[in-house]
Amino acid sequence: MHLLYLDESGSVTNKNDKYFVLAGISVFERQAHYIEQDLNSIAARFNPDSPHEIELHGSPMRSGKNSWRRFPKEMRHAALIDALRVIPGRTSRGVRLFGGVVKKSAIPDEDPVEHLFEQLCNRFDLFLRRLYTKHDDAQRGLILLDKSSTETRIQTLARDFKHTGHTWGRTRNYAEVPVFLDSQASRLIQLADLVAHAIYRHHEHQDSELFREIAGCFDQEGPTEHGYYLRC
Repeated sequence: MHLLYLDESGSVTNKNDKYFVLAGISVFERQAHYIEQDLNSIAARFNPDSPHEIELHGSPMRSGKNSWRRFPKEMRHAALIDALRVIPGRTSRGVRLFGGVVKKSAIPDEDPVEHLFEQLCNRFDLFLRRLYTKHDDAQRGLILLDKSSTETRIQTLARDFKHTGHTWGRTRNYAEVPVFLDSQASRLIQLADLVAHAIYRHHEHQDSELFREIAGCFDQEGPTEHGYYLRC
């Protein structure tokens, strides 16, 4: 089974945010443990005795807010970079990124959350289908997201995509409706947050330092990049 961990960056309701991002990381189930270990070793720099108490969260790490205030900027920045560098090191083992970006003014009559979830839900489903049709690897998928106020809406959308259909047809390769997790308990949700944060900084602030670390890791088949969606 392939697990797609997703998180968002930017605000749907904040008029100061031009862009909204939904993005994350797809891993084969057995890879999740090893990625968690890599991230735990980074968190241990900040609390060697209890690394699980450290939540890797992009915006507070970059700005030094809340519990991150007591750590030097250089130390926080190095941890952000190193956490994202875990991804390129595992793409040969089936790790893929999926990301969606929308300029909110481009879809004034649509909900950015629903718009991007439909895109990524379809793209992840096509990735699973491609594994089977082109590589004879039959796998189911499961989407996991950070707990949020959109939980009920996204679960309803996922059911509709399976039974009624979405813009491009029906999803056929999911094991279950999306699962919502507390980000503090899941390193992979935290990594999805870092991915979304890197994409958001790239578009909203033209700050591409973090994005460059992951730019080549989105789902791709041959010359075609399937895992990255941009609507401006």
